[in-house]
Amino acid sequence: MTTDVDLVVVGSGFFGLTIAERCAAELGKRVLVIDRRDHIGGNAYSEADPETGIEVHRYGAHLFHTSNPTVWEYVNRFTAFTDYVHKVYTTHGGEVFPLPINLGTINQFFRSAHGPAAARDLVASQASEVDSSNVANLEEKAISLIGRPLYEAFIRDYTAKQWQTSPSELPAEIISRLPVRYTYDNRYFNDAHEGLPVDGYTAWIERMADHPLIEVRLSTDFFDESQPINKTALVGKVPIVYTGPVDRYFDYTRGELAWRTLDFEREVLPIGDYQGTSVMNYADEETPYTRIHEFRHFHPEREHPADKTIIMREYSRFAEREDEPYYPVNTPADREKLLAYRELAKAEAAVYFGGRLGTYQYLDMHMAIGSALSMFENKLKPAFG
Repeated sequence: MTTDVDLVVVGSGFFGLTIAERCAAELGKRVLVIDRRDHIGGNAYSEADPETGIEVHRYGAHLFHTSNPTVWEYVNRFTAFTDYVHKVYTTHGGEVFPLPINLGTINQFFRSAHGPAAARDLVASQASEVDSSNVANLEEKAISLIGRPLYEAFIRDYTAKQWQTSPSELPAEIISRLPVRYTYDNRYFNDAHEGLPVDGYTAWIERMADHPLIEVRLSTDFFDESQPINKTALVGKVPIVYTGPVDRYFDYTRGELAWRTLDFEREVLPIGDYQGTSVMNYADEETPYTRIHEFRHFHPEREHPADKTIIMREYSRFAEREDEPYYPVNTPADREKLLAYRELAKAEAAVYFGGRLGTYQYLDMHMAIGSALSMFENKLKPAFG
């Protein structure tokens, strides 16, 4: 097997497929991509709901945005993008507010009509309760940035649900800043480019893999030695780009890295529109889920049934070993383990670790693609000579 391919890519998410496409298209290399799931695309995979026909993002909403011109030029080779602009709202105390916190949020919350300068002064006076240079946890950090009233309404309980931990027990470094806009702009992202793939994520992903030198094998576990495409058989014999969990690669010899995972609950409702927007956050503790996605709103340009809609509630918790990992917890103990794994990785012959799981970093899609393009240019091209 090792003689028929020049490179094995473990994982068919955006990082792995970008590597595969570049090595095949630019270097003429034969690439085998394997994935333990029964579909390509990693967490970006989308599918048509059988009952409504609405495109659903199986692993939670994926919104493409970037300010990187190289990434934008690259992704446009495989898909056109809609003009979708992502906006988020949150329900608190039985009332809906726009996010991120902006002039509209502030005036609605305080029942005021402040202009930008007065709103800045108000937030600054409330934030002065805690000295930002002397904070001990996430709660104190957040209050030092936006003040206690806004923190308790929109950040405290939502963060506790996300992390299953009180913000007073979370490290301050989890939040470096909390954006507050002193305008009525409630666009969620500030990037130069934003949109959704016109034909959906799976069509985009399939085009990346559609090259005569790329073979994709699904339901293939890199650690399953009962089948031929496995770690023991390949390492040292063929170059490998590995995008799975870095601790799993080394059989957890330096300890397990902590992740948060997400659970999703889908429901088809007999109405044409449930919430009037694509994503609604739920900021209060008594609501067990963090947000609800309603996928018809991601593609308003498409025809959708007038009498049915599909929603998906999202729940957050700490991941067990068999769960799908999403967000690195990244405690000091995790960072210590990660440094140990990086040392081990340096000793692996022609094995390149990349992607969200392989680097223990939360990477948005554009960041994963950018990171893969960088690995291709700086490591794989020179290695293949």
